[in-house]
Amino acid sequence: MNIYLDLFLTFARVGGLTFGGGYAMLPILQREVVEKRKWVSEADVMDYYAISQCLPGIIAVNTSLFIGNKIKGVKGSVATVLGVVFPSLVIIMILAAFLSNFTDVPMVKHAFAGIHVCVFVLIVNAIWKLRKGAIIDYVTLGLFMAVFAMSAFTNVSPILLVVASAFIGVALYGRTRPFGGKKP
Repeated sequence: MNIYLDLFLTFARVGGLTFGGGYAMLPILQREVVEKRKWVSEADVMDYYAISQCLPGIIAVNTSLFIGNKIKGVKGSVATVLGVVFPSLVIIMILAAFLSNFTDVPMVKHAFAGIHVCVFVLIVNAIWKLRKGAIIDYVTLGLFMAVFAMSAFTNVSPILLVVASAFIGVALYGRTRPFGGKKP
């Protein structure tokens, strides 16, 4: 199959099955591009996702752009971005035509409540999987706890937290030890 068509269809599947925004796409993205196709590593997805959160725009679009670029350059980026956006455009156009007539129907309200629960579970699952590659030693565990506390209990900008974490990672590169292990 043409690689660009494969990129488009893969990311159309990711875009079409992602309800709840960028966080909810992580498990689907991991399954499709890391586990099934092995186009990028789990670490790559984490890096692209972290950078995408700091950039303006939609996280799913930014992440797909980075992955497409890694796989096939600019043309790959175009294919992945078009793929991830296409299902949303179609769904939004259909919903806009019909949904305004049904927003007050109790069954529709309950359906959306169920979708919210599912999205929450998908986000927790993605976080659980990503923690394996993120928290690798006591320094990263401490950094996680500090960033979590600042994110949860203060109004510090997420961009500032990401930039500060990057500087800390660079400053401590090669000085940390894995859990129970020797220095690499």
